Amino acid sequence: MEYVVAFLYTAALLYIFLFSLSQLHLTWHYRKRKNISSENLSLDLSDAPRVTVQLPIFNELYVVDRLIDAVAKFNYPIEKLEIQILDDSDDETTKLISEKVQVLKTQGLDVVHIRRNDRTGFKAGALQYGLKIAKGEFLAIFDADFLPQPDFLLKTLPPFQEAKTGMVQTRWGHVNKDYSMLTRLQAFGLDAHFSIEQTGRSNAGSLINFNGTAGVWRKSCIEQSGGWSADTLTEDLDLSYRAQLQGWKFKYLEDVVAPAELPVLMPAVKSQQFRWNKGAAETAKKNLRLILWSGWSFTKKLHAFFHLFNSSVFVCLLAAALLSIPMLFIKNAYPEFNKVFNLGSIFLLGFLSITYFYWVANKKVNPDNPQRYFIRMFPSFLTISMGLSLHNTIAVLEGFFGFKSPFVRTPKFGIRHSNDHLRKNIYINHQITFSTWLEGLLSLYFAFGIIAGIYLGDLGLLVFHVMFCLGFASVFYQTVKTVKYASVKSKVK
Repeated sequence: MEYVVAFLYTAALLYIFLFSLSQLHLTWHYRKRKNISSENLSLDLSDAPRVTVQLPIFNELYVVDRLIDAVAKFNYPIEKLEIQILDDSDDETTKLISEKVQVLKTQGLDVVHIRRNDRTGFKAGALQYGLKIAKGEFLAIFDADFLPQPDFLLKTLPPFQEAKTGMVQTRWGHVNKDYSMLTRLQAFGLDAHFSIEQTGRSNAGSLINFNGTAGVWRKSCIEQSGGWSADTLTEDLDLSYRAQLQGWKFKYLEDVVAPAELPVLMPAVKSQQFRWNKGAAETAKKNLRLILWSGWSFTKKLHAFFHLFNSSVFVCLLAAALLSIPMLFIKNAYPEFNKVFNLGSIFLLGFLSITYFYWVANKKVNPDNPQRYFIRMFPSFLTISMGLSLHNTIAVLEGFFGFKSPFVRTPKFGIRHSNDHLRKNIYINHQITFSTWLEGLLSLYFAFGIIAGIYLGDLGLLVFHVMFCLGFASVFYQTVKTVKYASVKSKVK
């Protein structure tokens, strides 16, 4: 039994180490990047292509009006612009949209309010439905919480002058980054993805992905790549790989920012994380064979592997953490396992790689005072990430083993400032899942690990056990607090 534990512990650490090296390699490519700048490109509006803006909507009562208003202000020839509101809502959102559409039509805008009989295929189904009747040669897509700037199309359409460019992605901004520590931590992680990963992969000649929103597609690219598919929860990642396997090129514009709302409650963060991680696993399972048999270089395939399997790092992180406490006792009882236990130093090397990865991203986003912000945010970001490892592991395993689940939207609350409140919000969930209780138990498990390490005089993993303990306790508390608030609110109503 000791050998099984030691083997699994070592294998988990090795995967984390290799993943960390891949992130370090992307950081190197980011540092030597030759980023595509929207300022170096221009669009001749006298010969502007027809564009369809697609807005997939489902129960977005608090944010849909500001999204429609933002799109209606695009600096683009009105006769070349179509706005599709793909509305699958079953609440008052539909009435709000209908009233907004009538106003915009009186202003001469080509706005269509599209309702389907059912939500077949969820967001992917809505986009595919709209694709078939879209008038535009290009399709700009925005989720409900985004606020694109008026010059968005002017900056994103010029790269399509290259005939093989199939998609252009922009960087996400954050309208409510400073609302709370939770929103700041999310911004910290997303900024690293949109700075290091997207730009690094682009500079390395590897595959990048459409992030589901704030991007523009060439219509023919979607059609030739098989269209939108709902067989994964990340239809954006799936179509991105199918399109690039067909030879289409993607462009990433780091300097074009599309502001959006970050989830302000832990259950909303969990919902988003679950969909992203499970969908990535489903997409990896679906496309891995095609990638391995493609004519791409070994480096490109390797980056694609870690891109698609990046969510698996949560599985290995949780496994290594759970096994680290038994390893303390195995090491104490069987000194011959010391060499295996010392492989934990690999984790430290990987930790340094990840630290550098986020440090470089932080310097890009916070150039004025990067040291202070990084010292404040990075330990907290790692701690909460560790606390989400159980939740994300369940998502990844469901994806790999084929457990299907519906597309669950991330609720948006129209929250931007610290003095905004949620008292009247109808989208707050008030259910505590079994996995939430497990998160509470895991905080106690790692508290035991802290005590065990001190008792055995082995403090090598003490810091990490403290972080896991605090991470699971924080995630558990933030989830239960939200559910308690929702329950009280429903009783008051």
